[in-house]
Amino acid sequence: MVDLPDRAVLIEGLQGWRFSGGRDEVQEPRLVSKLREKLQLPSVRLVKPPAFDERPGVRTSTIGARIFPTWFLVQEAKPTGPGQQWRRRRLVRWSDLTSTGDFRDDEDKSRRKKVVPVRFVCGCPAGHLDDIDWRVFAHQHQGPSCGRRMWIEERGTSGDIAETVIGCECGIAPRSLYDALGIESRALGTCQGKRPWLGPNTEENCKQPYRLLVRSASNAYFPQVFSVLSLPEEDPGLTARLDAVWHILGSSTADTLPAFRTIPDVAQALEGLSDIEALALIERRRAAGGGGAGDVSVKQAEFEVLDVRTGTRGRDEADSQFFAEALPRAAWDSGGKPALRRVERVVLVPRLREVMALVGFTRFEPAGTDEKGELDLDGIAPAALSPEPEWFPAIENRGEGVFIVLSADAISSWRDSDGVRRRGTQFIAGTMAWNDEHPGSDRKFLGAAYIMLHSLSHLLLTRIALDCGYPAAALRERIYALPDVGMYGILIHTGTSGSEGTLGRSCRGWPAHRRTSSSGAR
Repeated sequence: MVDLPDRAVLIEGLQGWRFSGGRDEVQEPRLVSKLREKLQLPSVRLVKPPAFDERPGVRTSTIGARIFPTWFLVQEAKPTGPGQQWRRRRLVRWSDLTSTGDFRDDEDKSRRKKVVPVRFVCGCPAGHLDDIDWRVFAHQHQGPSCGRRMWIEERGTSGDIAETVIGCECGIAPRSLYDALGIESRALGTCQGKRPWLGPNTEENCKQPYRLLVRSASNAYFPQVFSVLSLPEEDPGLTARLDAVWHILGSSTADTLPAFRTIPDVAQALEGLSDIEALALIERRRAAGGGGAGDVSVKQAEFEVLDVRTGTRGRDEADSQFFAEALPRAAWDSGGKPALRRVERVVLVPRLREVMALVGFTRFEPAGTDEKGELDLDGIAPAALSPEPEWFPAIENRGEGVFIVLSADAISSWRDSDGVRRRGTQFIAGTMAWNDEHPGSDRKFLGAAYIMLHSLSHLLLTRIALDCGYPAAALRERIYALPDVGMYGILIHTGTSGSEGTLGRSCRGWPAHRRTSSSGAR
C-alpha cells in the first residue's frame, strides 16, 4: 500500500506489470533451482522490474496500481461533543466522489471538499486484505445496515484507537473502534479471502477472523526476499570436462569418489584437483542445479567459497562476479589479542554479486529465510504475487565485503557453558510457544550460536560504519551458523560497484589502525 497526496493505492500483482522493451532477465541458476524446488514450480524466471522513462513520446513500462482503501474521510471536520471539543468527519465511499476526487456534501453541493483515505483496513495472516465494512461494524450486525450518512469521531488529539468511534445518523449508539482489536470476537467479520492486488474474482477460501490493520503500519506488509551470492565461475575447460562425466560424478560422495577416479574419463576430468577440491566443486554444482537437485544448503555452498584459507579465489577483473583474498593473520592480529584467538580467518571480498528475488509477502508476521539461507515456508505461507507465477522480480547487487570465520571449537566450548545453556532453554520455550500459535508448524530454534553471531555482526556493523565511513544503513550481513558441518562465519557487505572500494581498503588495516573514508558508500 502506497500513500499518494490525496489517496492510497495498492501495487498490482505481476499480471499488472507492463514491459515496453521486453523483459530484462537476471541469470542466477542457483537461485532459480532453489525456487523451483521450494515453490514446486515447473519453471522460473528472474526478471528486473520495468524501468520508467520520463522522456516525452517514449512508450514507458508501467507497474499497475489500484485504489485502496475505497473508503475516505472528508478533511473538513465538524466540532461536536461536550464543549465542542471533539471532531467529527464524514465517512464516504470512492463511488461518492466526483471525477476530480472531491466530495460534494448533500448539505452544500456547491462546495467541493477534499478527502483523504481512511487509516484503517482489515486483513488476515494469510495476506488477504479488504475494506472494513463500516456500516456492519457500526450497527453491530443488528439487522440490515442502513444507508444513512456515517462519520468517524475523534475524541482526543492523539488519534488513538480507543478515542475513535464510528457513528451513523440513524441514531444508533456510536461504537468504539477499540472493539475491532478483539480477534476472537470477530468484530470485523470473517475473512473472505480477498486479494485486491490480483484483481476481482481471485478470492481464496479463508475463514479466519479479520484483524484490524493500520494501512501505514509496519506490519501491513513484510516482503519475503530470497537471495544468494553468485559463486565464482568455473574454468571453461574444466566445465566441459565435468559436463562430460557428470552422469557419473553427480552422485559421488567422499566414499565413492576414489573409486570413480579409477575410471579414465573421470580421472582426466579431475586432473590437478585433490579429492577435497573435487568434492567442493561437485557440491557447488549440485547446489546450482547442475545435473540434479541440490543437497547443499544455500549458505553451506557460499561458506565453502568464501572460506579462502590462503591466496585468492575467483577473478579480479571487471566482469568477474566473485573475487576473494585471504588476509595474513599479522594484518589483523598483530598484537595477538586473546579475543581474536577465536577468529580463524579474515577474508576480503572486493568483488561480490548478490541476486535478490521477491517471491511473496506476509502480513502481521514476517517470514524470511531459515538459518541455512533456504526459504522458510513453515507456519506462515507467503501471499502470491501472481495467480500463476512464472517469473519473480529480481535485482542484482554488485559490491564488496569482509568475511570473518570463527573457530568451531571455540563456539562449541562457549555453547556448553551454563549461562548459554540456560539462555538457550528460554529461546527453545519461546519457539515452542510460537509453534503452538501456528498449527502445523514444526519450526526449530535457530541455535545459540546463530543468536550470538547475529549480535556480534551488529556490533561489527556499527564499528565498520564508524571506521570506514559507510552509513550503517548501507551495510548488510549474512550469518553462517551451520553446526552440522562445523561452519561459523559472518559476511558484512555493501551494495557498491566498480573495483576495490572503500570497505575493502579500510578493512585491510582494521582494527590494527583506524581509517576513515570521506567518500562513504558509492
